[in-house]
Amino acid sequence: MPADHLQRFLFDDTPVRGEITQLEATYQDAIARHDYPAPIERQLGELLAACALLTATVKLDGTLSIEIRGNGALSLLMAESNPGSTESAQRLRGIARFDDAAVAALDEPSLAALVGDGRVVITLDPEGGQRYQGIVDLAAGTIAGCLENYFAQSEQLPTRLWLATDAHRAAGLLIQKLPAAETTADPEAWERINHLAATITASELTALEPRQVLYRLFHEEVPRLFEPAPVIFRCTCSRARFGRALHQLGAEELRSVIAEQGELETQCHFCNTVYTFSPTDVEALIEDPDAPSPTLQ
Repeated sequence: MPADHLQRFLFDDTPVRGEITQLEATYQDAIARHDYPAPIERQLGELLAACALLTATVKLDGTLSIEIRGNGALSLLMAESNPGSTESAQRLRGIARFDDAAVAALDEPSLAALVGDGRVVITLDPEGGQRYQGIVDLAAGTIAGCLENYFAQSEQLPTRLWLATDAHRAAGLLIQKLPAAETTADPEAWERINHLAATITASELTALEPRQVLYRLFHEEVPRLFEPAPVIFRCTCSRARFGRALHQLGAEELRSVIAEQGELETQCHFCNTVYTFSPTDVEALIEDPDAPSPTLQ
């Protein structure tokens, strides 16, 4: 199976399901737009893989985001996903904000050392529904450990994650124990499958094809595989979205910028796309934030 897919699997007659993902083009697209130091690239890759895995575990018509915020060299690490359908791919994007000199000064750039005091915020934002937010601390010291704690505290579902990156790929494996009757045909399945999954190495997770990984880990368990789902890097920014945000600044502020600079320029932090608004555009935004740009017609 090519990279940039998410593979669902389950073990029949057990309360255990799983997901495995590898991101190559998606990961490279996310980091190519920024000059990230290697430790930041690795953490962002892990978070992108984790976001893809979590999105696959929830039924959501909207946006799922994971933010890690702290007071250290890495002040923000964020990944965001819009789930795909049978006809479209899951869309991922991510960003990091950091102090380059502070990152370089770290002897051991682990997540805990990079972030300092901080927290992880998981947000589910459904289309037309109620927004949900879960918060967990960084005590676990890794992205995988923090998200395992989130599932234990907020979802009360035993969940294990393994995340890894190399120069080319970000990858992740998730297994989850589902609620099941006490009379399940295989009550020891979770412990056994968990033990097998824990033998995975970072190099296996990033270098081997997902089906090879699953065979190595679970060939005696015979997991049932579903059709792979594609994943891509795709930013959700647009000129219209920036226009609506600018409208919120108010006419006085917008006209002040135009008077000083001659035009108004904004840039997406995720993909670095630049949007320029002329004086005519700004006047149109003041009147109607949803109006099309006069200079682009």
